[in-house]
Amino acid sequence: MPHFQIDYSGNLEESVDMSAFCQHIRAAAAQIDTFPMPGIRVRAVKVDHYAIADGQAKHAFIDISIRLRGGRPDDVKKDATQRIFEAARTFLTPVMQTNSLALSVEMRDIDPDLSPKTGTIREHLGHNKTETSS
Repeated sequence: MPHFQIDYSGNLEESVDMSAFCQHIRAAAAQIDTFPMPGIRVRAVKVDHYAIADGQAKHAFIDISIRLRGGRPDDVKKDATQRIFEAARTFLTPVMQTNSLALSVEMRDIDPDLSPKTGTIREHLGHNKTETSS
């Protein structure tokens, strides 16, 4: 864990490089101690059907949902959420200067007893277990 689910309105396809945005969020998350690097997952899903504000097609949104295995103190989660929000806002500043865009971030705890996990990513990372690139 953590999992970053980015939902975004389809009208952003022309103005936001979502692949670069995912990499930007991943790199920011890897710099936050509470997010173990081998567990980071960032994915973006384009939403084709949506209605925003007054219904005009010019409005857009990006909503980032962070799911994190429970057990961390509230102040640690608040700091991590704010740091991800700031990373997203920094990346999106050029777009927000010319487009109507709503950005939101929310973190939710996952109950570890109700969310079994397995995987081999750690084994395939090799000897370098730290973040080395952005």
